[in-house]
Amino acid sequence: MLTITRQTTPQDKSRVNQMLYFFNVKHFPDDLKDRYEEVSLSLKDDEGNVCGGLLGEICWNWLEIHVLMVNEDFRKTGYGSKLLKEAEAIAEQKKCDFIKVDTLSFQALDFYKKHGYVVYGTLDGVGREFQHYYLKKELEYKEDEVNQ
Repeated sequence: MLTITRQTTPQDKSRVNQMLYFFNVKHFPDDLKDRYEEVSLSLKDDEGNVCGGLLGEICWNWLEIHVLMVNEDFRKTGYGSKLLKEAEAIAEQKKCDFIKVDTLSFQALDFYKKHGYVVYGTLDGVGREFQHYYLKKELEYKEDEVNQ
């Protein structure tokens, strides 16, 4: 008999993630099976204080951006674009086919669109009054650049 519990340990969470990973990997081509890598970029000032960054992961044939954040004091200065371009360079180097990201209507929709990301889905009623946007950017890495 199985039971459902609301108390989970980090090991429990890890096991659930492993179960999903092993299920999924059975369905992917061999050349994509071992492709998982965290991507972490930090934006720091001269004293080493973190003023922003980008957190994501390469999974199979894409890069997924989970967080892109720049301290409000440094917005509109190009640092967000620099972080995004660095992540895109990593994705191309790792031969990703696309990048996906999501954002809320009060966050960075226009920023991503300006950088060539296209909305492929929306969810209304987030926080009762906002929209959640799902965006994607196709990459066309050049094999000769990747091999340099």
